Order: sequence, then structure tokens, then C-alpha cells
Amino acid sequence: MITEHDVYQELAQKNDSKIVLLVMDGLGGLPLHVNGLTELETAHKPNLDRLAREGSSGRAIPVRPGITPGSGPAHLSLFSYDPVRFQIGRGVLEALGIGFPLRPDDLAARGNFATADANGLIMDRRAGRISTEECIRLCRKLQENTSLADDGYQVFVEPVKEHRFALILRGPGLGGKLTETDPLVTGKPPLPVRDESGTPEGAATAALLNKWLDQARRVLADDPRANTLNLRGLAKDPGLPRFPDIYKMRAAAIAVYPMYKGVARLVGMDVIDFDGDRPHHQVAALKRVWADYDFFFIHIKKTDTYGEDGNFDAKVHEIEAVDAVIPDILALGPTVLIVTGDHSTPVKLRSHSYHPVPTLFWGPDVMPDGVQSFGERASERGALGLFHATQIVPWAMGYAGRLERFGA
Repeated sequence: MITEHDVYQELAQKNDSKIVLLVMDGLGGLPLHVNGLTELETAHKPNLDRLAREGSSGRAIPVRPGITPGSGPAHLSLFSYDPVRFQIGRGVLEALGIGFPLRPDDLAARGNFATADANGLIMDRRAGRISTEECIRLCRKLQENTSLADDGYQVFVEPVKEHRFALILRGPGLGGKLTETDPLVTGKPPLPVRDESGTPEGAATAALLNKWLDQARRVLADDPRANTLNLRGLAKDPGLPRFPDIYKMRAAAIAVYPMYKGVARLVGMDVIDFDGDRPHHQVAALKRVWADYDFFFIHIKKTDTYGEDGNFDAKVHEIEAVDAVIPDILALGPTVLIVTGDHSTPVKLRSHSYHPVPTLFWGPDVMPDGVQSFGERASERGALGLFHATQIVPWAMGYAGRLERFGA
């Protein structure tokens, strides 16, 4: 069966163009009040507004209309992988994001340290966003005091960032369709891992994970904040087709948070190391590797963080910080610059949402569509209309002259 990736791989051609995909995580928002402005509409962003005036705008749907995406599926969509077809457990992304040498048969999970009350009910799903140093200490404690060796399995507990860690199980016969333990709300106890595949290996894997969870919670019981934990996104590496092979582009990822490094590595991008965690640090890294790559994925995290925290002003200021570095990106001479988000995270909702994401394309061959600013309502009037996020990279390939003619 011929897929869209097969078609693009056949048509893709190399040239000297440069494509920049700038992703502000959780970019889309909602007004806090009737007739109010969104976070993006509120921000003072002369450079982004200029790009909108000189380019074309639209709104991207990450998964399907009405569906709220997780970060992993949303980023796969941005890289042109249909997240309904290519379903990836977040644990794989966390493990790859920290550079863990994940093997094809390893099972990975994203772990969250959490706070529970005396009755075992979760009071804080993120343990007060403990420091990364504290996370490292707790992971070492779990690594030294939990084991599945008697069952024939290795366990790796690896720190990620703040309250997040990666759990990897290594051994024979791991698999199944495994449920998560996080109830996603406070005031409820953690859920057990269950297998929904109905297979013997799934049932055995769920039992192993629950055994380890029992050990881990006993080890953490005396910690003042991180006295419990949850597992999410339990899965194995599915082996996706590689982005550089499909599009014949050397691709680089410039991201701060490990999960986004993981999804980039999953599709074959090189992850660029750099110091700092602010947009100007990321643009400095972009400048350093500009000559070595054709496609650049820049990921800005804090727009999403502030959305989930319900901090309207901070999200606005982060958008403004990104706007401030746009001239430095333009000075490098990109052939195509795309500005978008992986999903919406409205401060009003304090969570990811299903709302389409404002998106703009800028470049010499991008025809201006009359849109005067970059925002949710302005993007509704853009020439690109409402489209699926998997079309972003193909559109960019076309604007960059990287696709040959299809057919006679």
C-alpha cells in the first residue's frame, strides 16, 4: 500500500533552502472574559504581526476536530505523521528525550512524582513541581531499593526534569495495551495498571508493573512531598519511518525539555545541545548549526506551562519573548518560516484543548493573504483556512521548492 510518505519521499529533492518550524507549545488560547482577547491577541508582538501581514495564515487541527491532543501526538502531527495511525506512548518519548539507549523490546513509561494524603488520595499530581535535583535524588533512591530481578527483568529509573522521570523495563515478552495509573484529577487514588489487549504477555507485563509500583510507593512513603508516583504512556518504540529519509533534509531539533527531544529523535532528527533555556539561547544554537542542516525545529515550552498554571500574564510575556527573537531568525535568511503551536492550552481552561492552533507561513514564495496580525481570530480569515497539522511540512516543502512535479 502506497502512503503519503511514500509519495513525498519519491518527490522530495535537495536544494539549498532552509526551513524553520517555530513551535510555541500550547500557543492557542481563549479570552478570559466575554469580548476579551486571547493571550496571543493580547501580546505586544510587532514582529509576529509583520510575518502575518507578509505571509499566509490559517488554523491547524492536531488530531481530528474536537479531539484534545497530548504533546506526543500533537508533535508527531507537526512532523507530518498522522497521530491516529502512528500512536506513540509518551514513555518512549521521555526515554529517548534523555538519550536513554532504548532497545526495540524495552517497555518505557513516563513517571510523575506526586503527593498523596494519609488515605492514599492524590493531592498534587506533580508533587509541587519538585526541583530536578530532588527528582535525581528520588530516582536514585528508587533505583537502589526496587527490583524485578527475581522475575528476570532489569529496571531503570531515570530522572527527566522536575517531577518527571522515565521508567524502563528490559526483559523477555513485554507488551500489551497498558493503561495509565494517573486518575488525572486530585482527590482520587492512583489506578492500577491494566492490560486491555487480552494477551498473556499483556497480563504478565501489567502484573510486573503493579509489583514495581507497590515497591516504589513503599520506598517513597516517608517523603514530605513526593510520597507517591504515577505512570503514563506505557509503550515500546514502534519504529517510525525517518523524517530525513522521507523529505531528504538534514533535520535539527532545538528544544529544552526532554520529551520534545524524544519525539524529534524518534523520527530521526539530530538533537542540538546548548546552554540556557530561554528563546534567545535557542536562537543562538540555531545560528551555530545553521550551515549544517536544512530543517530546524525550535520548541518553546513555557507558553504551555503558563497556560496549565493559569497564568495569563506570564503566557503573554513568553509570547513577547519569542517575538523579540524573530529578527534574529530572519537575519539568518530562512526560505520558509512557520510559526505555530502543537495544540492550544488556554489559561482559561488550565489544560490542553481541542481548539485549532493559529499558524502562519512566511517566505519569498508565500503570497500575503491580507491578514494583519497573528492571533486566533485573525488566523480564521487567512488563506490557509482550517487544515490538518500534518500538512505543515508538505506545505513548507512546496514553498521551499523541495518537491518535484507529480505525474506527467
